[in-house]
Amino acid sequence: MLAAASCQTWRVSVHQRLRSERLYLVCDERPDEFLAAALRGGVGIVQLRMKDRPDEAVLAAARRFAERCAEHGALFILNDRPDLVQDAGADGVHVGQDDMAVAVAREIVGPDRLIGLSTHAPAQIDAAEAAKVDYIGVGPVYETPTKPGRAAVGLELVHYAAAHARVPFFAIGGIDEANVAAVAAAGAERVAVVRALTESVDPERAARTLVEALRGEVRVGSA
Repeated sequence: MLAAASCQTWRVSVHQRLRSERLYLVCDERPDEFLAAALRGGVGIVQLRMKDRPDEAVLAAARRFAERCAEHGALFILNDRPDLVQDAGADGVHVGQDDMAVAVAREIVGPDRLIGLSTHAPAQIDAAEAAKVDYIGVGPVYETPTKPGRAAVGLELVHYAAAHARVPFFAIGGIDEANVAAVAAAGAERVAVVRALTESVDPERAARTLVEALRGEVRVGSA
C-alpha cells in the first residue's frame, strides 16, 4: 500500500510539474556548465536528443542530465528511447510521428512516466488526447536547421493548438528572443527551444528572458 501511494504521489507531481513549466530545452550532449546555466535561467524541462549513438553513450549522458535536472527540480525527458528511460532515470520519453507508436512506448515506460509527441498538423493535434500522450510539441513554427526538410507551420497552428489541444502543448521550431512574444500572442503559454539557448553566449540570461516574455513581463520583439 505504501509503495502504491508513493508511486501515485510521484505521478501526480510529475504531471503537475509538466503543466507548470514554460520553457523546455531540447539539446544534444552538453557540459554541466551549460545545463546549470540554462536551468538557473528558468528551463523547467530538458530533453536529451542523441540520434544514432550507442546505448552506452546515450545512457552515460542521460544519467548525468537526470542528475543535473534533479538538482534544479526540473523534469528530464529522453528522446525516442523508451527502452532506456528507466535505466537513465528519466521522467519520460518524447517521440515523433515517425518514431515508435505511442501505445508501444507506453507499454515500455509504464503509466506513470510522461510521453510527449511531436505534432505538425491540426489532425495530429486532435488525435493526441486519444493517443493518451501527456503533452505535445507543435511546430516547427518557424523554419529551423534542426528540422531540415520540414516546412514551417507558422503561427496558424499555434492558434489552432491554443483553441483545440486537450493536453499541454509546447510551441517549437526557430523560437528565440526576437519572436517569442509573437508566439505567446498566438496562444502559446509554453515553448521548446534549441538554438536560442545552445547558441547563446549567455544561456542563463536568454532562458530568463524567454520565461519573462511568456509570462508577459517583458516585450522582447515580434514576428
